[in-house]
Amino acid sequence: MSKISSYEAKTNLSKLLARTAKGEHITITKHGVSVAMLVPADSSTKADVRNVVKSLRNFRKSHSLGGMTLREMIEEGRRC
Repeated sequence: MSKISSYEAKTNLSKLLARTAKGEHITITKHGVSVAMLVPADSSTKADVRNVVKSLRNFRKSHSLGGMTLREMIEEGRRC
């Protein structure tokens, strides 16, 4: 596990992400104190695209905008 300052992390983020994608764990410090960790994402939690699309279609069938268009909803939100 590597330790890196927050300034260096900001400056070299893309390189750090590449290292993390390869499995490395990196601790980010600020004034010598650990404040965050970059760790590889858990690829097993990646959702199946087909199931996500199916879920969205089912959601759309059971929910409506109450007769409003999307544009009307946006304008309504701006007035609040």
